[in-house]
Amino acid sequence: MSEIISISNGSLTASIDTMGAQLMSLRKGESEYLWQGDSNWWPRRAPILFPIVGVLKDGKAESAEGTVSLARHGLARLNQFEVVERSTSSVTLQLRSTEETRTSYPYDFELRLIFSVSDDTLTQTYEVTNTGNVVLPFTLGAHPAFNIPVPGVEAASLDQYRLLFTRSWTSFGPSITDEGLCDYANPQRLVVDSDALPLSWELIDREKTITLEDVPDRRITLAANAEASSETHGIQIDFEGFDYLGIWSAAPGCPFVALEPWCGIADTVDTDGVFEHKPGIISLEPGQNIAKTLSVKVF
Repeated sequence: MSEIISISNGSLTASIDTMGAQLMSLRKGESEYLWQGDSNWWPRRAPILFPIVGVLKDGKAESAEGTVSLARHGLARLNQFEVVERSTSSVTLQLRSTEETRTSYPYDFELRLIFSVSDDTLTQTYEVTNTGNVVLPFTLGAHPAFNIPVPGVEAASLDQYRLLFTRSWTSFGPSITDEGLCDYANPQRLVVDSDALPLSWELIDREKTITLEDVPDRRITLAANAEASSETHGIQIDFEGFDYLGIWSAAPGCPFVALEPWCGIADTVDTDGVFEHKPGIISLEPGQNIAKTLSVKVF
């Protein structure tokens, strides 16, 4: 049975659902930063993406161990996690492969999500262990959606916000087709020698999902434009080890924006259909493990 677990350090409180290890709330005092889900827009809040990010072309790919057949973003978000450790300010959830998961993803694995809060920051760590006797191919990502307006900011529309980077740079990333595939023949070039990306509904509607590769220092800050607000409130995400960033919202006028650190991306338009050839794939030898950590600071 699903359980909502709350962790807190007194000022910052996070709630996590054992179903899918999904973050359900991120509150500083009485202010809610995380999108609370609405079926009129998007019912989820912050699903865990594993062992794929995005879609497989035609819903399947061939791997060394057989056919991988997974819906968008994989299987972790659809499964019940076990609580293996908890304290007032942290919780560790675990998902292990089963006979059922092996029917769509023919590999043995252990996936742990460790959530902890300290000061004004939530830390989320993915730990993946290869529990099988063959190489484990996978990728992973996060999909947290944040309320617009950001608490404490009067700017109520996404058009009044921007993403700030640690330095000026020129971005590159694939465009996304209507089928959710990555198209490098028509790349997105949305940041040109700048340390900011102005957000807008026109941009989101046109690009579907904005995909940025190699964000400087793997840090972004969501903040209102200077002319839209004099308040210094926002959200900072650090994601060392995640080579991609997705930016998405459900439709123009939707009161949230998803800021998604990824280790990999959806299949490309010209994929050869081999799972191990997916962009950003991670390969673990039997018995090996890997950890990836991101943090969300609210202010």
